[in-house]
Amino acid sequence: MLIALIARDKPGALQIRKDTRAAHLAYIDETGVVYQAGPLLENEEMIGSLIILDVTDLADARAWADEDPYAKAGLFQSVELIEWKKVIG
Repeated sequence: MLIALIARDKPGALQIRKDTRAAHLAYIDETGVVYQAGPLLENEEMIGSLIILDVTDLADARAWADEDPYAKAGLFQSVELIEWKKVIG
């Protein structure tokens, strides 16, 4: 099941994102469930994340999101998990 994780950073939290980025990328590598991922941008500044997870169910997606170093560092203002269907690409 593909799940889109759409996370918006807290205002003024860019330094948290920068400080935690290496741990976040390592978590992506070690868990092996990220299908696609990248930052959301505004005026070329990172303001959030879009991550497509390939997991068994929504509970697994929530567990992955809760353990993400970005989430643990308090980076996100909001996190939304939505079932996603790949159609193109």
